[in-house]
Amino acid sequence: MLDYLVSAFSPLNIVLALLGVAAGTVIGSIPGLTATMAVAVLVPITFSMAPESALILLGAIYTGAIYGGAYAAILLNTPGTPSAIGTTFDGYPMAKRGDGDLAVSIACLSSVAGGLVGALALLLLAPPLAEAALAFGPVEYFWLAIFGLSLIAALSTGDFLKGMIGAAFGLLLATIGISETSAEVRFTFGSNTLLGGIEIVSALIGLYCIPVLINLVATPDRHLDAPAETTGFRLPEAFAVMLRNKFNLVRSSVIGTLVGALPGAGGSIAGLVAYSEARRTGRDAPPYGEGNPGGIVATESANNATVGGGFIPTLVLGIPGTPPDAVILGALLVQGVRTGPSLFSDGSNIVYTFIFGLFLATILMLPVGLLIGRFAYGAISRAPKAALVPVVAFMTVIGAFAIRNSLADVGIMIILGVVGWLATRRGFSVSPIVLGLILGRIAEQGFVQSWTIGSAIGNVWAQFFGRPLSMVIIALTLLSFLYPFMPQLRVYLARRNGTAPAKETAPRAPGRAIGLELVALGVFAAIALLVIVQSTTLNPEAAVFPRTVAIGMLALCALAVALTLRTGRATLPGEMQGMARRATVPVAMLVAVALIPVLGFMVGGLLMAAVLMLAAQHERLSAAGWAALAAGVGLTVALFTVGFRSALSVPLPTGALF
Repeated sequence: MLDYLVSAFSPLNIVLALLGVAAGTVIGSIPGLTATMAVAVLVPITFSMAPESALILLGAIYTGAIYGGAYAAILLNTPGTPSAIGTTFDGYPMAKRGDGDLAVSIACLSSVAGGLVGALALLLLAPPLAEAALAFGPVEYFWLAIFGLSLIAALSTGDFLKGMIGAAFGLLLATIGISETSAEVRFTFGSNTLLGGIEIVSALIGLYCIPVLINLVATPDRHLDAPAETTGFRLPEAFAVMLRNKFNLVRSSVIGTLVGALPGAGGSIAGLVAYSEARRTGRDAPPYGEGNPGGIVATESANNATVGGGFIPTLVLGIPGTPPDAVILGALLVQGVRTGPSLFSDGSNIVYTFIFGLFLATILMLPVGLLIGRFAYGAISRAPKAALVPVVAFMTVIGAFAIRNSLADVGIMIILGVVGWLATRRGFSVSPIVLGLILGRIAEQGFVQSWTIGSAIGNVWAQFFGRPLSMVIIALTLLSFLYPFMPQLRVYLARRNGTAPAKETAPRAPGRAIGLELVALGVFAAIALLVIVQSTTLNPEAAVFPRTVAIGMLALCALAVALTLRTGRATLPGEMQGMARRATVPVAMLVAVALIPVLGFMVGGLLMAAVLMLAAQHERLSAAGWAALAAGVGLTVALFTVGFRSALSVPLPTGALF
């Protein structure tokens, strides 16, 4: 082992790990550029390297990219990678109150701690954990997805029914396109654009980032409350937070390792499950979802622990634990390395050198992450809105395009962003929608396969509820669903016993608000009815999951309508200030997408940036000020275009006119 440790810490491997972490962090911080893309783009560099050095570089890129997603999550309320979804819940509120630098430092420390736990599990527990992962069958994956959806109970404290309706809507979005279980085309309404389904990352960018941009241009207020003077990394405060959340840190890291070891689960599920458990047991102020650092600790430690956890089935069984692991597995096969149980004995020099190199990359992530995070916080918190809005909008467009090289994905991203903004104004949080979209495919595959097996043996009930591991996950799911409502139940019982004052009757909302509430619920009910009708034309395997979800969604809508009419509670209409400026954001982005095939990506992006720059600038500027602003935004757009086209080999359209 000492020889492998010395080999991992050779000067070449140290340089590779440092460069890999830095490159992965930068790529992961850009919305749309996932860890999978970061690894895939840089794989060709490794073909001429020794296998252990190639693994160290790819593992470092993977580690850095998972952490890099926290920057956009904290500073822009947009997960840079899907695994950083939970980081937005408390990271962005912390940044809004001026603690963005502290949030970035906490994310970095948590990522390092979680990464070390995952690497330690890979070193010590790889074979037994890989065997345990094989115990998960289709029904366990289905219940694991439902367990992930139990986070809705914590996220929807304002209106649980709306959270469930949003999650059902997300699940239905995940069924659009070709069914993965029966290969039948569903819910495309004759559109070739929807054949490939809703791309998760681009949808995530739209639902989280576009509403932020729409609201940013409405008022002259600053994006973030930047501190008056530089405060450094605030490491003493960050370490104090970590100490207070030590149990949360360990539990979340273990959750991330275990979930990462399940093939196909990934960091997004691990982060959400860890966040759910942290919120369920958390007692500190402020509440989770309003800027509690414990939420960042839970999510970032869990999603980085999946790096080491995901390598367990990849190296021991040859089954990729996460999508980036699949890319790394392909790179190993190109080099002639065969994964499997014998790798730990026959190829011990490769695998153990890599594991120690993963420790090295995780440790190097601390200085690299703090430095890059400090720069990102200073740049974003002090950037004027007229520069921030067009640059971020262009990043979302180019990031969404780069995933599948499709302008259709960019259009869908913008449309979903408008849907997310409208839903938020009616009290529907976008987080349950995103949860449903991410977990939909995993849930459907497990559900349909289990339903098929149960039908074949003549006992569907036993297939879903007769396996011991399934019952454990079901029990945890029920606990996670019900726990947030326990305080309300205790208050209700106390009132029944006369030991607490009676609940004051809330005044009924204005008629207009109730009317808008019923319209919103009616729209979701109409979507459910449409899915039910469309399902009648599908074969049973393709229809059973969306029809089941749609029936449940319709029932939830009916219950919500009844409660609205009985109690008179409704979300009050939001402010109408700056509606013309707000509308400029999606309109300018959609027009730019339409013009890109003609004018090219750079020219279309520059036109979009110019319009958004004008919409976001509220104060008068001198000619010199406008010139400096336009030059900075234009240069950024040009650099991103050239960088994506040249460095990342993304085939950006050049345009028919050029």
